[in-house]
Amino acid sequence: MNQLVIVGASLAGLRAAQAARAAGFDGELIVIGDEPHLPYTRPPLSKELLTGDQTPEQCQLTPAHLHVDWRLGVTATGLDRARRRVRLAGGEAIAYDRLIVATGCRARPWPGPGADLAGVHTLRGIDDALAFRAALVPGTRLVIVGAGFIGCEVAASARGLGARVAVVDIASHPMLPFGLELGGRCADMHRAHGVDVHCGTGIRAITGTDRVQAVELTDGGRVAADVVLLALGALPNSEWLAAAGLSLGPGLVCDATLTAIGDPDILAAGDVAAWPHPLADGATVRVEHWTVAAEHGQLAGRNALLEPDQRAAHVTPPYFWSDQYDTKIQAVGFPGRAERLEIVEQSPEGDRLVAIGGRAGRLVSAVAFNAARRLTWYRRRLIDAPELDDVRDEVAADPAALGAPVGAAA
Repeated sequence: MNQLVIVGASLAGLRAAQAARAAGFDGELIVIGDEPHLPYTRPPLSKELLTGDQTPEQCQLTPAHLHVDWRLGVTATGLDRARRRVRLAGGEAIAYDRLIVATGCRARPWPGPGADLAGVHTLRGIDDALAFRAALVPGTRLVIVGAGFIGCEVAASARGLGARVAVVDIASHPMLPFGLELGGRCADMHRAHGVDVHCGTGIRAITGTDRVQAVELTDGGRVAADVVLLALGALPNSEWLAAAGLSLGPGLVCDATLTAIGDPDILAAGDVAAWPHPLADGATVRVEHWTVAAEHGQLAGRNALLEPDQRAAHVTPPYFWSDQYDTKIQAVGFPGRAERLEIVEQSPEGDRLVAIGGRAGRLVSAVAFNAARRLTWYRRRLIDAPELDDVRDEVAADPAALGAPVGAAA
C-alpha cells in the first residue's frame, strides 16, 4: 500500500493517521476535512469552551510529526470504488489504496416554523460553539430543545454563565437511555440549579419577527426566549457514499473489524461507523462518544495496513461521561439496550451511586454518578458479559474488595 486516504479531519481521523504511522506506514497519507480547522476535541464545546475556561487553541489536538497532506476546508462529495478515487467539491479526485471514512456527524435540524430566525443555534463544531457562546450573557433567556447529553451539559454551563435556562424534551425525562429513575434524578438536579425542565412535550414553533422571542410547546405552553439551542441529536455524514454501492444503515455498515461490508479496502471509524458489538448481541450499533471515536481511529489505522483475515475486531465496551454542575456521570456498555437499570450501590447521602442494566439476564451496562473508581471494576466485568445475578452477588458480598466503596473518595 502506497497511499492511505482518511476522509474526516476529526478525532477518529487523527487517531487513525497516528496509528498507521506508529504501525510503520511510510507511504503518502492524505487527510481530508470539510472544516478549515486541524483536528480538535469536541467535549469542551458544551462545557469549558462555552464557559470560557478553555480557548479554541486549547481544544486543538496537536498532529505533530505525522507527515500528513492536510486537505482542509474541502468536502468529499462522492466515491468511485472501481477507480479508487474520492471526489472532492471543486472537481478534484484523490486516489487511494486504502480508505478510512471518519466523517462523523452533523447536528440534526428541526424543520418547523422559526428554525431560521436569528438566535437559533446548533452545537456541533468549534465555530458553532463560539457563535453560541457570544449569545450567552447574564440574564439571557435560553431554551434548549433536547435533554440528552449535549442539552443537559449546555444547561449546566449556561446556568454558570448566569443565563435563565429552560429545557424541553418530548421524552418523559432527560438522558433517555438512563431510564426513568436516573433520568428523574437528572431532572431534579437541573431544577435544583434553577433550570425549568419541560418533559413530555415537543415544540410547535419558534416565534419572533427577525429573531427569537418565544418557543411554543405542543402541550399549549409558551416559553419566552432570546436564544434557542436545538440539541436534537446527530445524523451521520454518509450521504456522499450513497452512490458507491456500500451498505448504509445509517452510517457506514462494517464488520467487527471496522471494514466496510463488501469492500476490504475501505474502513470506518467514529460516529459514522456502524458495526456489530458483542454486548449488543451482534446487532449493528453506532456510538457517538469521544472514547469510541479514539479507539475506532486507532484500530482502523492499524487494520488498514493488514489483510482482512489479519484484522482485529473492536469489542471494548463503550465508555462515555458527562459533567453537569458538580456531578460526573459516567457509563459503560449500552444503557439504552438494558431492559431496566437498577441501583446496586449508593452512598448514604445519595449523591454517589452505581446502577447496572441487564438484558436477557446478562450485564450490558453500568452507570455511575460521582463513582469513577467503582465504574472501572464494572467495565472490566462487562467484557465477559456476566450473569446479572452474579454481579449483584459479588457487589453484595464484599463491595469494598472490588475497589473504593461508593462512600469513599473517588
